[in-house]
Amino acid sequence: MTQQTLALATDRVVTDHTLLPLSGSGHVSIPAAWGAVCSMALCVAVLIASEFMPVSLLSPIATDLGVTEGHVGQAISISGISAVITSLLVSSLTRRLDRRLVVTSLTLLLIVSGTIVTLAPNYLVLMAGRALLGIAIGGFWSMSTAIVMRLVREDSVPKGLAMLNAGNAIAATISAPLGSLLGSYIGWRGAFFAVVPLALFALVWQWISLPSLPPRRKNGSPSVLRLLVRPQVAIGMASVMLLFMGQFALFTYLRPFLETVTRVPISTLSLLLLLMSLAGIFGTYCVSGLLQTRLFGILGSIPLVMAAIALLLIAFGTSPVITALLLVAWGLFATAAPVGWGTWLSRTMPDDAEAGGGLQVATIQLAITMGASLGGVLFDATGWWTTFALAAVLLIGSSILAAVAWRYRTG
Repeated sequence: MTQQTLALATDRVVTDHTLLPLSGSGHVSIPAAWGAVCSMALCVAVLIASEFMPVSLLSPIATDLGVTEGHVGQAISISGISAVITSLLVSSLTRRLDRRLVVTSLTLLLIVSGTIVTLAPNYLVLMAGRALLGIAIGGFWSMSTAIVMRLVREDSVPKGLAMLNAGNAIAATISAPLGSLLGSYIGWRGAFFAVVPLALFALVWQWISLPSLPPRRKNGSPSVLRLLVRPQVAIGMASVMLLFMGQFALFTYLRPFLETVTRVPISTLSLLLLLMSLAGIFGTYCVSGLLQTRLFGILGSIPLVMAAIALLLIAFGTSPVITALLLVAWGLFATAAPVGWGTWLSRTMPDDAEAGGGLQVATIQLAITMGASLGGVLFDATGWWTTFALAAVLLIGSSILAAVAWRYRTG
């Protein structure tokens, strides 16, 4: 066995039925590997629930801390900014550390953040706790694809990423209504503390199920931004940017659209949003089975379908039935898109998956902020339909860039 082959074998076990990482004492079984993926999916759900919990608790937090609701709303912004900075730096700052230690430390930071926010005596302490949450979000998401690649077989990576994204979709669905419900019974502090035991459970589960994951002997690119000198990476990230800008230019303003254009009652609005999220969970599992053979076809077609839905909402948005069907279709495709781009990352940058993950997380966070902001300007200035039209244009651009990335791949 050559020295290079021996080095590879110490990191992964290759047989006719497994391709799994080694721990210090032996290889990891398939059930144990999927248990580790499930523990990470639970942590993702807790992270996302914690990130968006303030949405439904702005008023009681503002009253208790003696600040405006606008100030409290910045608690979401600070976690997003912190996540962007962390995602760009985490790969280089932790390149010599065992990935198991890094992931469990980030989960521990989630617990510390939740505790600080729960006990916050003033606004500044609240914001400090939310900044720590952003570090946990940016670091965890940046590492997630690379770690899934080391836990499961190559052909199972899309399934593993789908599980993480399902945790994301579930948390995004329940965080706001659950926060409102808990806040009415145990107060906003109790609502924030409710996620701490779940995070603690995720931490224990990770500690038990995650194998030792030493840093790669080949660390890849020392700088996240240096990956952009590769044309396929730059084009792919540009497609990701336009995809999420278009998605959140529309999604952020669905509620006022449904209330003022479709004119559905609040109960129906909540049901529609729930159906969208459930369709998204279903979509993540449907798409994971197709990514092995149709990756670029899916990456190009998903934003194109979403663009068509945006235009159809402009044309038929006054019809509750048609709008409901279109929104379910939106959830089905929009939630599946990150699984496709996570798979693209694992194939395009197998030796730089951690740095690539950091770059992708930063790109997505910036795209969400830019899409929501630009959509809001148009929504206020010229009306909802221009916001939806902007979303369609951005999504078509994402589809075109995905096709260009495919040409670089095949050319």
